[in-house]
Amino acid sequence: MQALSLPTWIIHISSVIEWTVAIWLIWEYDKKHPQRGWRNLAWAMLPALVSAMCAVTWHFFENLDSLEWLVTVQAAMTLIGNITLAIAAYGIWRISRKVQV
Repeated sequence: MQALSLPTWIIHISSVIEWTVAIWLIWEYDKKHPQRGWRNLAWAMLPALVSAMCAVTWHFFENLDSLEWLVTVQAAMTLIGNITLAIAAYGIWRISRKVQV
């Protein structure tokens, strides 16, 4: 675990926890406001969470060469996560326009 400093570990781990809590809060919000697309946003956040977990795992094992594939998975999950988040946000925007009109 010496690949990162203690403050960097705190930031990495708290970011994973914050992202998990955000997904849960959005999921709960969707229960109160169904058919508004919020559940899709919670699902769309999962690839970014996987990306963060890949980074933490790789650093936890001190950036082992045998786990370098995690870097590729992290990059792919970041790309997929950004795309799914954009799609989910667009869906919420479209639904909100229909509700207002």
